Amino acid sequence: MTTHAVEPSPFARELLRWRTTRRVSQLELASRAGTTQRYVSFIERGRSVPGRAVVIRLAESLELTLRERNALLLAAGYAPAFAESSLDAAELEPVREALDGILEGHLPYPAVVAGPRGELVAANAAFDVLTEGAAPGLLKPPVNVLRLALHPDGMASRVVNLQAWGRHIIESLRSRARTSPDPRMSELADELAAYVPPLADPGDDYLGFAVPLRLRCPEGELRLMTTLTSFATAVDVTLAELHLEAFLPADAATAEILRRRAAQRK
Repeated sequence: MTTHAVEPSPFARELLRWRTTRRVSQLELASRAGTTQRYVSFIERGRSVPGRAVVIRLAESLELTLRERNALLLAAGYAPAFAESSLDAAELEPVREALDGILEGHLPYPAVVAGPRGELVAANAAFDVLTEGAAPGLLKPPVNVLRLALHPDGMASRVVNLQAWGRHIIESLRSRARTSPDPRMSELADELAAYVPPLADPGDDYLGFAVPLRLRCPEGELRLMTTLTSFATAVDVTLAELHLEAFLPADAATAEILRRRAAQRK
């Protein structure tokens, strides 16, 4: 009697790759997706071909991004489930209006909307405190806010705690690159790491829950915390990949400086 090995399909190989990347066992994935370990094993070995709904469940269970879920569906031979609209598309007008309202409402403090690799999408008027003195080349579209932040010709020369703050940004970027492997994100992390000296001692720059940005400006030193907001329930790839970074004053002196700057812009 002879047996014939079944060659795993592109989908089977992708599923195994993602499961390995996420460090999830077949049993755990099966439990999350509401199926059996045996079925997951059969899929990865090419012995079973899952339906579209199962592929979507597996992708959700692996916590893939919408873009990654679409790619997994394509690998299985199915059409993508999530649209990827241009940000200026008519259907995203309510989103643009909401973002504009949030940016405006955050004044007098800086806030930006950026893509997954730091591509600047929008910013409010207070963003000028971050761009002061930056080389024109770094402010030429498409602007990358991460490169602007750490480049020697960008904000870096004004950041008092460049080592601690810069390493915080780089490690966050590397963490995302590990979770959702992306060569461009890894390349950007390597580029940014070359701009920031090694961190020998964390020092006392930590607030206990955040690494503040200590930024020199003509009016004095700003101490800023940052918060990140994303569209957690988005069903459009473009929208899901956006995040809003809002800067908040870490002390009263910073708040006063930013309020005075806002009054001078009027």
